[in-house]
Amino acid sequence: MTTRKAPAAAARRKTSATDSPIHAHPHAGPTDIADPLLRQEAKRAMVWIGIAAMLVLAVFLAQPLLVIFGGLVFAATIDGGARLLGRVLPIGRGIRVTIVLLVAVAFLAWLGSYAGTVIAQQAAQLPSILEAQAIRGTAWLKGHGIEADFASMSGLVEKALGSVGQLTSAVGGILGGLGTAFLIVVMGIYLAAEPQLYRRGFAWMLPASEREHFEGTAVQMGRTLRMIMAGRLLGMFVEGIATWIALALFGVPMAALLGLLTGLLAFLPNIGAPISGLLMVLVGFSVDTTTGLYCIAVYFVVQTVDGNIIVPMIAKKTADLAPALVLGAQLIMGVLFGILGLMLADPLVAMIKIALERRSERNEAEAGAEALPAES
Repeated sequence: MTTRKAPAAAARRKTSATDSPIHAHPHAGPTDIADPLLRQEAKRAMVWIGIAAMLVLAVFLAQPLLVIFGGLVFAATIDGGARLLGRVLPIGRGIRVTIVLLVAVAFLAWLGSYAGTVIAQQAAQLPSILEAQAIRGTAWLKGHGIEADFASMSGLVEKALGSVGQLTSAVGGILGGLGTAFLIVVMGIYLAAEPQLYRRGFAWMLPASEREHFEGTAVQMGRTLRMIMAGRLLGMFVEGIATWIALALFGVPMAALLGLLTGLLAFLPNIGAPISGLLMVLVGFSVDTTTGLYCIAVYFVVQTVDGNIIVPMIAKKTADLAPALVLGAQLIMGVLFGILGLMLADPLVAMIKIALERRSERNEAEAGAEALPAES
């Protein structure tokens, strides 16, 4: 008797289920696609539309994203200093990060106090010296039968030395983009204090199959960023101090300012060195020909040491970037984002290269794994 009632109960459950509002209209809705091929193409179209939307969003959010990347670069710099201290001081990471930050603040305080006296006075004299040298250069060209318009020459000099004007203003205490710099510093401190927290949080948002690949990529990117920033800081220190001492020994005017500008401009690979060299040579020739030739020799000696010793020593441990590729990225980023784009161009190119290389290695490994069962 129980077995006879079971089909009836099942029929009643089936009838009540089909009578529910969800099943009241068994026909396909306006968003349902019956054709499998059309449904597959619709999914592909949605993927491409999503990618296009993300690209448009990235364009509108390019400046905030660049600030976030600047925070990552600054965090890598702090992390590199903390790791370096960890080799000689067996103390906690938090204390090492604090020491690095205190040293940086002390250096900036010293630089600000020194810049407020000696270098600020020299910076006020630099524009007049450059203008006088431009007039002398124009007169020399006319004396050799080359007609040159002083107004156009001044325009070219102003454009070529635009970034130097920003740096000189920074030395004098006028900081453009202070809010951006503050955000980068604060974000870098947070990231450097607990890097594992943010890395685990970002990996958690990825699919489980992608987390191991992301972990390896993040570790490699962090190591590369640390080496890039170590090379930059070492190059800035060597070029700035060497230029300062060499010019001061020969009695070149504004040796301190030229050394500081040389060190700061060394932060911009490929672009900073020619600008600092031009400044040095113009100031040297404002004294006499001998001083100008000496400045040329100082420039080539300093750049030779940096290019043949420091850069190769650091570059062999970082991403091998083609100079033309870095220069092109600097030009594009400089036009789009100004001095911040110039400073972050080569780290950004290095991170993109590492991501592409890691993806290529993974694709090759997966292709090899699929080929082994087929051969067997």
